[in-house]
Amino acid sequence: MGGNYSESVASIDVGSNSIRMTIAQMSPDGRIEILEDLWNNTGVGKDTFMFGRIQVDTIYRTCDILLNYTRLMKDYNVEYYRAVCTSGIREAENKEYVLEQIRLKTGLDVEVINNAQERFFMYKAMRYTIPDSRGFGHKGTLIVDIRSGGIEISLYSSGSLKFTEYIKIGSLRLRGILADLEKMTLDFPGIVEEFVESRIDFLIPLISEVPINNFIGLGGELSVISKLTFDGNTGESKFVNKAALRELYNELHKMSTEQIAKRFMLEKNQAEILLPSIILFYSFLEMTNAKGIYAPMVSLRQGLLADMADERFNTPRKKEFLNDVISSVRFIGQRYFIDEIHCSHIELLTMTIFDQTADFHRLGGKERFYLRVAAILHDVGKYVNLNQHDIHSYNIIKFQDIMGFSDHELHLIANVARYHSEEKPSVDDENYFVMEHKDRMIVSKLAAILKVAEALDISHKHKVIDIDIEKKGREIIFKVLATEDILLEEWSFSAHINFFEEVMGVKPVIKRAGV
Repeated sequence: MGGNYSESVASIDVGSNSIRMTIAQMSPDGRIEILEDLWNNTGVGKDTFMFGRIQVDTIYRTCDILLNYTRLMKDYNVEYYRAVCTSGIREAENKEYVLEQIRLKTGLDVEVINNAQERFFMYKAMRYTIPDSRGFGHKGTLIVDIRSGGIEISLYSSGSLKFTEYIKIGSLRLRGILADLEKMTLDFPGIVEEFVESRIDFLIPLISEVPINNFIGLGGELSVISKLTFDGNTGESKFVNKAALRELYNELHKMSTEQIAKRFMLEKNQAEILLPSIILFYSFLEMTNAKGIYAPMVSLRQGLLADMADERFNTPRKKEFLNDVISSVRFIGQRYFIDEIHCSHIELLTMTIFDQTADFHRLGGKERFYLRVAAILHDVGKYVNLNQHDIHSYNIIKFQDIMGFSDHELHLIANVARYHSEEKPSVDDENYFVMEHKDRMIVSKLAAILKVAEALDISHKHKVIDIDIEKKGREIIFKVLATEDILLEEWSFSAHINFFEEVMGVKPVIKRAGV
């Protein structure tokens, strides 16, 4: 899209503790102007974390709220929206029924996102809101994102992500888990502290390895906390001083939920999670040298809007995010001690082959990105066992927490890596059988390319330095430029041409450039 045309869009977060919607005006240059921001309480998370299922009354209330949101969207002539839900619905045993009721009663398709996607959107929101946020990664920086169902911890140092961990001790979940104990003790905050320490103590050695001077806080009612710790409980700051946080905790320590709500004029559901949030933030803050918490006040909804802008208008920012994802994928490979030079070479070869065979596979940018990730991680299974390492690669990738990828996308990528060696995709394999036809075709086409690329570096000596592909009748000629003899590579290449021909409809033929 070009010109000065802008459109109305909406992002909806069906969260564990509340349902929020932002309506915005989006310009082709990626600029976003907020028009409306709505917030309503919901008991979704409390039901899920206490009972395992979302109660019927909560489903009705959720649908009523979302129906009102859709009416407002019509008033604003919203042309495009994205609605997501997190752990409150994701972990509910009856999530399918809940999502279907929402669809039938409101017309909204609500997407279940995983932790990696949630982290990606929050990262986008932070990058969109804070222009100099890239600089944080070059220093010791701990990012703590407190959600209702869990807490995500990310450690950055020397310009790269060192590790990410998700622990199921979110502010609302803590209340649910320890609800019975609250009635049995006068020191409930002390019990919460002990429980939190027992769940996060394994992180202390990992975090203490890096000098951390920057602490970024997300979620966890941080907007409320910042107001209560700024200038005598008035106003709001984007920095929460450590001493002020401790002082607030000491005050709340002696108060019940009802007293907290009354004292600070908060909704009951806000008051319930305020103390657990402070305990979680302070526990991690104590592990660092930071003087307090930098609170950028970004939201999942902002991240969704930024992502919509990137996808709809193909902004320059989109490429930066993809590069960040690839950096995190390389870090995963390092953790499994892959041959980085070989995997980088396979990455280069697969991208070259994919781009030059576009007329045959007819796949797009998303599939190209899946292939790139599979190429980098195709050998991670060797960390477990050299024998059948392709199967181990599948299992490792499938259960990774790669920023930005849905569970469905990870399954596709894992399958591409699964078939990079001798085995061909087969409906006898459950991992392949369970996929829909369209996904099977994507996996088979990408695996065919990865097999050929792997064959061209079977020696791990990176002999093939360039490929030029041209069509000739029913054949495509791989003219390869090599630094030395490639007899072994030619032999390996010939072992995979039949599968490539079956999938793509053309037969690969290898030929030395200049011959």
